Amino acid sequence: MRFGADILRQADQLARFTSDPPRITRVYLSREHRAAGEYLRELMRAAGMRADFDALGNVVGRYDAEDLRAPVVMSGSHQDSVVDGGRYDGLFGILSAIACVRDLSARGRRLPYTLEIVAFGDEEGVRFGTALIGSKAMAGAFDPRWLDLTDASGVSMREALVAFGGDPEAWRTVDRCGGNVAAYVEAHIEQGPVLLDAGLPVGVVTAIAGGSRLLVAVTGHAGHAGTVPMGSRRDALAAAAEMLLEVERHCEENVGLVGTVGILRAAPGAINVIPGCVEFTVDVRSGDDERRRQAIAAFEEAFAKIAARRGVELASKTIYEVAASPCDARLQGDMARAIAAHGVDVRRLPSGAGHDCMVFPAVCPTAMLFVRCGNRGVSHHPDEIMSAEDAELATKVLLHFFEHLDLGR
Repeated sequence: MRFGADILRQADQLARFTSDPPRITRVYLSREHRAAGEYLRELMRAAGMRADFDALGNVVGRYDAEDLRAPVVMSGSHQDSVVDGGRYDGLFGILSAIACVRDLSARGRRLPYTLEIVAFGDEEGVRFGTALIGSKAMAGAFDPRWLDLTDASGVSMREALVAFGGDPEAWRTVDRCGGNVAAYVEAHIEQGPVLLDAGLPVGVVTAIAGGSRLLVAVTGHAGHAGTVPMGSRRDALAAAAEMLLEVERHCEENVGLVGTVGILRAAPGAINVIPGCVEFTVDVRSGDDERRRQAIAAFEEAFAKIAARRGVELASKTIYEVAASPCDARLQGDMARAIAAHGVDVRRLPSGAGHDCMVFPAVCPTAMLFVRCGNRGVSHHPDEIMSAEDAELATKVLLHFFEHLDLGR
């Protein structure tokens, strides 16, 4: 086995770079980010690449074509984690791509394009509350106002970058727009059970779902739990509960939608007081942007009717929105042929989770390879599982893709 066991061993090593062991927590511009980045940089260099940190803390490795004017194909993923995350989310896409270069270099094989592998410093957005910092910067979408965002300790991104050894004023140098980039390709664990249920180790991603997030506030009237009759109450939590069920109902009845209420806060929060104020979030995703927009409109209409019937006030605002990101049809075909070449049935599937890949259509065509998750597809969790056999096969598929990619068509 050329690749799989090494990749799992490297992922185990990277799991040691965490701020709260034994849990895996590695956030942007932390000491753990620096240590993991240095480890990845050395793997890249040992594989035959020129590699170092860029101004924003991404680790970039380049396996140059013989012709230095040749186009660039980018690959990689993110090296940060959620709090108490898994060891393969993001990291597999980096380690698999490095393994491909190591194999190419060992055979003395140069590609007709420069292969650039990136370990993005931030995709999850845990520390500063804005996601995809590294990849957005490379896709020309970095907002310099982000430099003034602060973490829970009051440290700004600008200050953290300086302490990390980066250069907050050099963010423009990270931009790849107009940089002769011909494609962006990312391998990633599925983070769901579709491939697992189908008995398939890998699949071709068709699109990355767009998403909207709402922050909803419901204001009723707090009162004594024992003295206010049921018919006289303006219970904010009861109204919010009905709204939550409306999200579930609508998404169950409309194929291609998923909706989640992830945060629910009730005040004053006493066992013997009717809740007077409630805040909750709604996260809705779909590969079809129009369907997602229709869902948001349906939620807002239903929430308003519930609020009016229950005598509570309602305020809702969109706090995040990202469009769906279709993968390039030609590159999907190339990935499908790479899978079929290894005797595996080709399954095409959308991604409900966001990825660094989703911002790159502004730069170049994109493609994604999904790899099976064990343990019911659990991800963003310590129980995240990948087998050495699946890591092996996925890396062979990715290598086949790189070696047979024809940018001249």
